Amino acid sequence: MKTYLSVVLHAHLPFIRHPEHAYHLEEMWFYEAMHETYLPLLQALDRLEADGIRGKLTLSLSAPLIAMMADGLLRERFVAQLERMRDLARADRAQSERPPDARQLADYYESRFDELRAYYLDELGGDVLARFKHHAQGHRLELMTCVGTHPILPFLESDAGRRAQIRAGIAEFEQHLGCRPRGIWVAECAFAPGIDRLLAEEGIAFACLEDVGILTADAPPVYGTYAPLVSPAGVAFFGRDQLASAQVWSASEGYPGDYDYREFYRDLGYDLPMEVVAPYIHPDGIRHHTGLKYHRITGDVDLGDKDFYRPDVAAQRAREHATHFVHARQGQGRELFERLGRRPAHLTCSYDAELFGHWWFEGPLFLEAVLREAAHHPELQLVSPLDYLAEEPVQQQATPGISTWGEESYFGVWLDPSNAWIYRHLRNAEASVIGFVNDAAQGVFDGDPELGRALRLMGQQLLLAQASDWAFIMKTGTTVAYARERQAGHLAYVERLGEMIASRAIDLDLLVELEERYPIFGALDVAWWHQDAPPVLSPSS
Repeated sequence: MKTYLSVVLHAHLPFIRHPEHAYHLEEMWFYEAMHETYLPLLQALDRLEADGIRGKLTLSLSAPLIAMMADGLLRERFVAQLERMRDLARADRAQSERPPDARQLADYYESRFDELRAYYLDELGGDVLARFKHHAQGHRLELMTCVGTHPILPFLESDAGRRAQIRAGIAEFEQHLGCRPRGIWVAECAFAPGIDRLLAEEGIAFACLEDVGILTADAPPVYGTYAPLVSPAGVAFFGRDQLASAQVWSASEGYPGDYDYREFYRDLGYDLPMEVVAPYIHPDGIRHHTGLKYHRITGDVDLGDKDFYRPDVAAQRAREHATHFVHARQGQGRELFERLGRRPAHLTCSYDAELFGHWWFEGPLFLEAVLREAAHHPELQLVSPLDYLAEEPVQQQATPGISTWGEESYFGVWLDPSNAWIYRHLRNAEASVIGFVNDAAQGVFDGDPELGRALRLMGQQLLLAQASDWAFIMKTGTTVAYARERQAGHLAYVERLGEMIASRAIDLDLLVELEERYPIFGALDVAWWHQDAPPVLSPSS
């Protein structure tokens, strides 16, 4: 009796790159994700490779994240940020009044940031995508793409608009990783009937959904979420297992809430006197998280009452939790084997990748320990969804239901009084791009290269405007001003470029400015928006 387990990590950030500012707070999201999640994950995979540990994780990489990982400016700034945080640890240790525990943690962080810098520059040559590809080729990792800029596909106006976003994600993935993906992360697990057909047309074999999408399919799923659902178009949809997933992501009930783990919300950027921390934070004196966090969760106490963090104790807890997780999945699999008529269960555990490292600092150690522990239990097979389909080709068939993995499994996060204003403008922008693309296909532009260049940028700005991140931020109330600025800015560029194309008066300086500021979707083809665009691949490819 065996149980299949797929751990699927979704890696995404909105495209944030501000060459006009030497220090931009929202760019910090990328640097934090790099040093807390993606480099530690790669280091864990390196160690597993060195020790010959088998087992596979699945990772989706969104187009904006891929473009940022590949960008030369952001690479340089990331190294500078690592050095800045290392130097902050040194400065803290130099304070004579600091207690011994704080000094030890300063040493810990100085070593950590030095090690990460050396790993990034010397081991990876600054190219994390190449190392992800290496582990995919070594069958330790299954790489998926994501839908374009992470839009809510059911909210887009047309199949042409949805197809363009799907192709944008595939093209960016293929450009930087050198292969065509078979799996795709549908942003926010947002699904509506018809999307499966568009995915199949691009050769996509599988995607992940919230369990509600499987359980509300148009035909009752015989095996529930413990086997994928294959739509009439031929795409296999894997539903998230709530029991296994909540054991990891829930801060209140899951592993990340353990009192020995690092406290996320207390950071040296706020703890130290301004005269000490000022050289290492925003030049305007704006305090922010630095990644140097000296305290553990401790318990239900005020932030000021937290105990000092003990990295060795936390690492041991991560290993213990990994052992518990593996044994729990074995027990779950044994129970389901009988309930499913002696059929092996497939458990899909899907998470935001940044849970591991950024939100839950010990998360990458946990994942590594899960693979190490599972290697001792061959009846629990850590596979990618694609591997599972190869081993178990006969699956239940139906069309999934409308769903997301947002609150209550529907769309309220992204369609709310705080953000509803954007959709009229997004629909008008999409219609405008499609109209110009159809004009171009009919030869209206007479092959004018400047008009074609402007139209490509118009499409790029539409893709960036359609990112779900801006609506999400408006709803959650975090950096709302920035989200509104980005949303309005991309829409304004779409409108301005459309006016230029309609009047045949192209501002070449604006084209150069946009091309330099937004180095993403270099393989963009305006034919993606053509209403009669043929499929790139047949569903059986």
